[in-house]
Amino acid sequence: MKDKDLDIAEVARRSGVPASTLRYYEEKGLIASTGRRGLRRLFAPGVLERLALIALGQVAGFSLDEIAQMFAPDGRVRIQRERLTAKADELDQTIQRLVAMRDGLRHAAACSAPSHME
Repeated sequence: MKDKDLDIAEVARRSGVPASTLRYYEEKGLIASTGRRGLRRLFAPGVLERLALIALGQVAGFSLDEIAQMFAPDGRVRIQRERLTAKADELDQTIQRLVAMRDGLRHAAACSAPSHME
């Protein structure tokens, strides 16, 4: 435990991640506390960067289990190029479906026909 360690409330405040979520992430092995000050967990300042990476992974559509696999036991990020490529391909397919839906909605909105069922 170092003086520069952040208690769970400070990590929650700085990261925007609720304390309950931080405890859950610790339980899942995504982050690790360095000790306690009284009843409060303490974290190294680097946990903020790790939380940002976790959030980025979630936004990209990775599950927490998939994100956990992207960290080596020593905490460093493991680049899994094939997994990243597969997720990018999945996003491309989602984008194509969304574009088709958007185009269909715009067509229906602009069409002067009384019904598209005929």
